[in-house]
Amino acid sequence: MPSEPLLPIREISRLTGVNPVTLRAWERRYGLVVPQRTSKGHRLYSSDQVERIRTILSWLNRGVAVSQVLPLLDSDKSPEQSIPGDDWQALRSHLTECIAHLAERQLDQQFNQAMALYPATTLCEQLLLPLLGHLEARWQTHPTARLEQGFFHSWLRSKLGLRVYHNNRQCNGAPAMLVNGGGLPFDPQLWLCAWLVSDAGCPVEVFDSTLPARDLALGVEQLGAKAVLVSINTAQDSDRLQRTLAPLSVPKLLFGAAVTLHKHALPTDPDWHLLDSPLAACRCLQDLKPLATEKHGPE
Repeated sequence: MPSEPLLPIREISRLTGVNPVTLRAWERRYGLVVPQRTSKGHRLYSSDQVERIRTILSWLNRGVAVSQVLPLLDSDKSPEQSIPGDDWQALRSHLTECIAHLAERQLDQQFNQAMALYPATTLCEQLLLPLLGHLEARWQTHPTARLEQGFFHSWLRSKLGLRVYHNNRQCNGAPAMLVNGGGLPFDPQLWLCAWLVSDAGCPVEVFDSTLPARDLALGVEQLGAKAVLVSINTAQDSDRLQRTLAPLSVPKLLFGAAVTLHKHALPTDPDWHLLDSPLAACRCLQDLKPLATEKHGPE
């Protein structure tokens, strides 16, 4: 009877959405998924290990810290029965403290460690979106709000921009065009979405400013964009928004905190998608069309 075919790490990454750096960290630090090795040391995974990775993701997406997953894999509990611990809250508190003290090195170190252990979607859902919500509330009344906000936004733009740049170098195919539709000087959710989409295998082009209708249409044409994703986190004129986006012949994905204000004013058309978060926008784009491409990396 022929033995089961084994898959290289790049194929496992494509099947599960977990990048090779994270898979190697899970193996080295926690023994979560231990592959076989070729004579040259390249990792090879079985189909059972693909399912094990998907189960790990189910636990992580319910708030369980990666350090707590191993005993759960062999228990009778299902991910649906999990009770999140306080690890994410502790990490958010630590990052908030780093931001309050303008401690860039410590902030970078904590975030880099988290990026090595968790997929982008898990980090976004469990860490960054809750952190942004907490910071927005903090900055309503805090006496050094502008200082903290300027520091954190500069750091976040640099961090996510670098990730998008590297992801883009490993992706092929038509890009998604991401646009700041709310007129904010810096829109964290726009950059979170760019990171998620590029990490999922689709190249992105980010326009961190509002574009007039003519420039938007020209950009779609010149880039050959597969879709336009517009981040809307402040109230907008619905009629102007419709006039700007309606002529575009590609899918239009609007996402952000202020999207609900436009649900009754914008067309109920298959090309219009109104979504409440960067995560929802990334998932919607994946459902529209396969995110074309293989990301390459070391074995």
